[in-house]
Order: sequence, then C-alpha cells, then structure tokens
Amino acid sequence: MKFKLLILTILFSINALAQNKGIITGVLTDKDMNNAPLTFANAVIKGTSIGATTDDKGRYSLKVEPGNYTLIFSFIGYETIEVPVTVKEGETLTIDKALGAGGYKLDDVVIQKVTNREKETVLLQEQKKAVEIKQSIGAQEMSRKGISDVEEGLTKITGISKVDGRGLFVRGLEDRYNSLLINDLAVPSNNPFKKIIPLDLFPTDIVSVIETYKTFNTNLYGDFAGGTFNIVTTRGGKGQTKVNFGTSFTTNNNLSKFLISKDATSTGDFFGFSGNERDIPKVLGKVPSNKMLTATESLNQFGSGYDVEDEKSPLNTNFGILHTEKFLVGKNQNSLQYFLSLNYDNKYQVREGVDRFFNVAQGNYDNNLLNKQYKFITSSSLLGALNYKTKKLNLTSNTFYLKTTENMIQDQLGYTNSATINSNGFIRLNQLMQTSLLNSQLLATYKVSNDERKNLKAGVSFTKTMFELPDRKSFKGVKLDDNTTSISYTGNSLYRQYFDVDGKYHLSGLLEYSWKFGNEDITKANKLTVGYNGYMNNMESTFRFLISQDLASNAVNLNTNSPDATLSSEIKSGNFTYREGTNSTYKAKLLEFINAGYADIAFKFGESYELNLGARVEQTNRETKYREPGSFDDPFKKKKQESVDFLPSLNMKYKLNDKSNLRFASSKTITRPVIMEAYPLEFVNLDGTIENGNPDLFNSDNYNFDLKYELFPTNKELLAVTGFSKIIQNPIERVFVQSAGSGGQVITYDNSKKAILFGAELEFLLQLDRISKTLKDFSFGFNTSLMYTKVTIDPKNTIETNPDRQLQGASPWLINADLKYEFEFNPEWKNTMTLVYNVYGKRIFAVGTNGLDHYYEQPFNKLDFVWSNNISKKWDVKFSVDNILNPKYSIKLGEENKVLITESDLTVKSFKRGVGFSLNLAYTF
Repeated sequence: MKFKLLILTILFSINALAQNKGIITGVLTDKDMNNAPLTFANAVIKGTSIGATTDDKGRYSLKVEPGNYTLIFSFIGYETIEVPVTVKEGETLTIDKALGAGGYKLDDVVIQKVTNREKETVLLQEQKKAVEIKQSIGAQEMSRKGISDVEEGLTKITGISKVDGRGLFVRGLEDRYNSLLINDLAVPSNNPFKKIIPLDLFPTDIVSVIETYKTFNTNLYGDFAGGTFNIVTTRGGKGQTKVNFGTSFTTNNNLSKFLISKDATSTGDFFGFSGNERDIPKVLGKVPSNKMLTATESLNQFGSGYDVEDEKSPLNTNFGILHTEKFLVGKNQNSLQYFLSLNYDNKYQVREGVDRFFNVAQGNYDNNLLNKQYKFITSSSLLGALNYKTKKLNLTSNTFYLKTTENMIQDQLGYTNSATINSNGFIRLNQLMQTSLLNSQLLATYKVSNDERKNLKAGVSFTKTMFELPDRKSFKGVKLDDNTTSISYTGNSLYRQYFDVDGKYHLSGLLEYSWKFGNEDITKANKLTVGYNGYMNNMESTFRFLISQDLASNAVNLNTNSPDATLSSEIKSGNFTYREGTNSTYKAKLLEFINAGYADIAFKFGESYELNLGARVEQTNRETKYREPGSFDDPFKKKKQESVDFLPSLNMKYKLNDKSNLRFASSKTITRPVIMEAYPLEFVNLDGTIENGNPDLFNSDNYNFDLKYELFPTNKELLAVTGFSKIIQNPIERVFVQSAGSGGQVITYDNSKKAILFGAELEFLLQLDRISKTLKDFSFGFNTSLMYTKVTIDPKNTIETNPDRQLQGASPWLINADLKYEFEFNPEWKNTMTLVYNVYGKRIFAVGTNGLDHYYEQPFNKLDFVWSNNISKKWDVKFSVDNILNPKYSIKLGEENKVLITESDLTVKSFKRGVGFSLNLAYTF
C-alpha cells in the first residue's frame, strides 16, 4: 500500500511539474526567399540541450521551465540569431523570426554570425528528413552553379540525363515516362510530339525550386514511371532589379556558312514574332476541296516563297530582366509582393550527318542521304506574379507566356526509293515551327486553425497552347552543281504543308485539406491529407497540303537558293500550278478528362520510424474524333477510352541513426502515351518517311518498388544506394515498319505485352579534404544507374525481328559526375568552377521489324566546364564550355538481322553538335 502511494505521489509530482512548464513556439522563415518557411532550421535554448527542428511549415515548439533564457535560431549557411525571452508558468510564448544570408539590424536581436548560403546543405537536409524519395534544387544554388535553365538544373540530380533534342531521361527512361507540374498544377506540353514542355525553355530566374519525384505519392498524377517534375515559380524576394546579357559561340555553328529563309530575316523574326506571310491561302477556304489553283492564284495567294539567304551565322545572344518589390499593407502588416521577368535567347545551330533507312527486301539502303540542317531558334518567356500574404492566407496569381520558333533549312543529298543510280538526288525543306503557351494560375493556402494543425490548399489553372508548321515548303530534283537543281513537276516535286495543333484550353485544379494530429508537439504529429486534382484537355488539329500539278511535262533548272523568280515565270508560262491534295483525314479532335481523389496518412512512430500510406482513385476519359480516307462528308469516327484506376502508394523511412536512413517505397501507376503517339494523323515527309500515330494505343500499368539506404557523413556529404524494380504491363514503344503503299519508313507506336525492369543507383557527394587538407575547396559528386530490362511481346505479334530484347527507350546504364572547386580571389569575388561529365549506355531507339534488327541509340559522352563568378553583390559572371569532347551522336541498326544486309556501315543517323563557349553577365540594382 505504501508503495502504491509512493508511485501515485511521483506521478502527481511529474504531472504538476509538466503543468508548470511554459511553451515557446513560432515560425522561422527565409528572409531572402519572400519569407518562405525555413525547413530544418534549429531553435535551441542557449546553454542547454533543449532544442527543436522546424517542420515543413517552418514551425518549432519547445517546453521549458519558467525563467529567463536566450533562444538561438540557426540554419546552415544563414545568420545565427539570439533572442532573449522570459517564460512564465503555463504560458505559450510565440516568437517568429526571419533568417537571411546578409547582415540585418533587428530590434532585440543580436546577430552572431553571417555566412554565405550553401544550398547543397539545404537539399541534403531535406532529403534526410523527408519520408518520400524526393530531391530538389533551388534558385540560389542554381544561380551559384551558373545553371541557366531548368533542364540543365535537373541534370544535377541522381539518375537524370539530358539527351540532345529529346529532353530528360530519368533512370534511363525516355520522355514518355515523365510528367510535369507547375506549382502542383498540371500543364500540357506546347509540343504534341513531346510528353512535357521542353524544360530548357524555363530560365532559372522564374524558378524558386525544382522538385523531382522518382517514387509516387498520391497527390501526384498517376501518369508516373520515370519521374514527376514540379516547378515552383518564384514569387520574388527582396526588392531588386536584375539585368543579364549573354553571348555564345559554337564551333561549326556560329560564324560559318548558314542558310536562312528570306521569310525569317525581319526584326520580328529575330525576336520570334513572325508575321502572317505563311498563312494558308484564303482561296482554299476552311474545308479542303482538292482545288486546282489558277495561275493568278498560284502567283498571288502565297505570302512566302522558297528563297533563302546564304550568309554567315552570327553569335548567339540572350538577355533578361527581372524586377520585384514588396509592400506592407494595412495595420496588420500584411504583405503584397509582385514579380516581373522577361527573358529571350536565340541560337544558330548546324547539324550535318547521314540520314538513312534500309530496304527490307534488298538488304541495302532504301534512302541514303547526307543531311544538313541550318536552324535559327528563338525562345521567349514572360512571367508576372502577384502574392498577397496575411497571417492565415497566402494568395498568389501567376501568369506566364512561353513562345518558341525554329526556322530550319534542311538539305538532303543522295538517293531515295533504292534509286542508287541517282546519287545526286536533292531535297530542300524550308520549315518554320512555332509554339506558344499561355498559362494563368491562382493558388491559395489557408491556415484553418491558429495552431496550423488544419490547412487548406487550392489552385486553378488555365492554359492555351498552339503548335504550328505553317507553309512547310519543299522541292526535290537532281543537284547539278553547288548552285543549280533540276526539277520536274511530276511526282509531287513541290510540296507545301500547313499543320496546326490548337490547344483550345487545358483546365486543371486541386483542392487539398490536411490535419496534423496525435502529438502536442506539432513537429512530431501525424498527418492526414485528403484532396482532389484533375484536368480537362481540349485540342484540335488540321493538316492541309498542296502539291505541284504538271501542266507541260517540262523540266527546269533552278537556282537552288533563289528559285522563286524561275518558279513564278514557270507558272506564268502555264507549265505548272498547285493543287490541294488534302484528304478527309485532315482534321482530328481530342478531348481528355482526368479526375482523381486521394488520401494519405503519415504516421510518426517515435524518433525513428515514419510511414506514409495513401491511395488514389483516378478516372480517365479520352475521346478522339477522326475520319478515315474517304469522303469529307463522312461523320467523325469516335475512339473512346475510359478507365478507373486504383493507385495505392507506400513510403516508409527508418532512421538508423542521426546520419543514416533506410527507405522503402512501392506503388501502382500508369503511363499515358504522348499525344502524337496515339493521335490518328499520318504526317508525310518528301523523303518517304511517315510519322503515324496509333489511336488503338492504351495506357500501361506500372508496379514500382524502391529500397534505399542513405548515409550523411557530414552536412555536406552523402552516400546512397538504391535498388529499384518496375513491372510494366502493356508498355508503349516506338516501332519502325515498312509502308505498304510507298515502301517508305513508317514511325509508329504499339503496346507490347509486358516489361520487367530492375536496377540499382549509386550516389555519393564527398568533400575532398577527406583525402588532403589542401583539397578543402574541392568536392566530387558521382551517380550511376544500372538497369536490366526484358520485354515480353504478344505471341500474335509476328512482325518483330528479335522479340527477346530490352525495353525501347531504356538505357542499361548511365553515369553523371562533377568535380567542383570553390575559391575566393577576395571577400568580394567568389568563384565556383565545375567540371561535369555525363554518359549513357546503348539503348533501343526503335523496335526492329520485318527482319531488321532494332535501331540503337549509341552512347554519347558529354563533358562541360562552368565557371561562375560573384564579383560583388552587384555583378555576376558566368563562363562555360559545353560539349568539350564533341563526340558524334549516332543511331545504328543492330547486327542481328534476319535478312542479308549488303551495306557495311549500319549508321542510320549521325551528327556532331560542336563545342560551345558562352559568357553571361548580370547586374543587380
């Protein structure tokens, strides 16, 4: 009995002592990043072991006995702040502070230390604390490394490689397997031939953070196999104006022979804003009629011609300006911030190499062409953001506009259709490709409860896109000499195409509620999240074309670069005219709905174990309308695909100790085809190649598993090993087949039966002072992915040559490495030099059929050097050398053919990029 009374007395005493304590709580924010929450910062009672780390909202909470203390706020790379506090019994004391990287004078605050921000340490801390497998890179770190665009920034993340002209590959999987969000909202691609917007169009000036998910979480869209990128656009920081200008030179591209269309030489064309000279002739109307143009109409209805200018390409240029300012509004010190950014760049690009495909029946080249392309490329971006923030509400409006143009002159010399006797066959293509994307977003977060345990997040987005190939002109004949081409008007020798993809609207939205529960310390509480996100995409395409109509069976010699005068004379003489050849398939429509609800619950079991368990239900409705060859009056055929997918996910993290974690993730996801992969359109080129979508494609089902061990020896170092596996049911793959009609090569897509992938990633980031103190300013980063894939095809598929194969588009291995050196000439002049190397293994570019082996994309070794200088608080200078090794990019036919190949060189495509040198200056007011 006495023992029981003693126990009760002790318990009551402990309870009384606990009730006597006070609580210090608050939020720490990043002063330089518009007071965004500062995650993983430290709040410590000076002279004691009492402390806490802020959560993802920047919140901390401490329990202490009543008394006078000094509270220390700190974060790696930030100022350390000391605040005197007095804690009373049972009282909750709220202290919010903003930390920055510069010196500030604050009331009742002593600034103890100021250091430069090291973003790598922030990223490592985020990676260490997070439950899911997610990596991020922020604006300040990208700026310090001299990174100029989002695509370049993402190559610094493990397992991601950049392929020239084909976007980003995650874990060796190509663009088809990636998804893109902007501020957590879905956006369409501005190019229907690509799954996501080319990320090199996003300058880093408009980006706050780039988040990369390689494992699935239920708030992400289910279209997930490689990775999901979330671009968090900037809302501005401290008030500033920044101007930057740059120029670059690439060997064999700039200051060398360059052909450009006369339609692309105006000031408007230089800045990417062409006129309407390439519009389709009004006489053709909106509905094709196989009309034959009169001589007068052929002379007067076209605003553009075939003439090109032969000149030397100048240096590439780029410039940008951003301005941001912040105001305090009202008595409650609410804030209003605006941000404006304008960026433009252009480049002159030359590509020269072979362009071939094989004749299955004869085993030799059907087409054997030397291909030379001259491209003048522009990209422009404009972002305007307005942010209003109160104690509970954070409201942001974003509008950004992207526009790109690509004026290309392409010359192909050799033979087509196995006509080996005509080795001087010549095809000239004059093409303008232009895209635009306008996106407006409204985003809001609201703290439902004062203790921030209950929160709402909402957002809506409207996007309009346009992809155009207006008056895509080409002629073919026989090249007589460097300046003369002989053509006839038979066999469609002159060809004019008009291809538009009008993204009429893309609407997306999200609504999410979260509740933290189960622990008085909010940083250690469990979390329940429920939400909705979805989008609706409505687009329409038109494809019209005209061909030459021979009226006199004459051949004519043209000046290759200035044929317009001769062609006009020929029309006047009644030797030829134009006739529309468009068939009933000229128009197609797509309407797609995605609706999804999701729930996720995150449990924290003590200090070591965390578990996220979630489920997503995603409804897909895709309806394609199109006509088959026949009558223009036939009703549209409808191809509908409807599905409801249940997509569970599991993320677990076990903290082995303060420096290491063990993680496991599993999920089910889907893969949707790129728009043009499943779109009923036959796109014909004059060299006989055809691009053909397959409306019978259906979504893949993916089962994903990841196991990861990570060790953080110091706050600047990392060692991680990941094992991963995927099972893909009905994978989508690129296939080359022979055209039944023309005998040319058809690029199309199909579903295989099953693919199995498994592999491993190794990553480390080391400070080289481990080797020697003289190397204290050097660090070395390395990551590699090794992957085995095996595809099972349907037994009914009899056209594949070698069905026992790897997955199309998957690299069996890749390596990314960088060596970084940081030093100072003086306290005002800080430098970072980085040497970056990337290479990927041979992979299947297209599946082989009809006796031909697969087409393989060959390894490409890329070595870059970047020297970034912060000369002062005002001036930044970046110098870089790109593609130092200048290897040849090539695609080759494999050697395991079932037909006899008589050619000794199996290369079907090749070119060299050249070595690039660039210099950029930036000044901040």
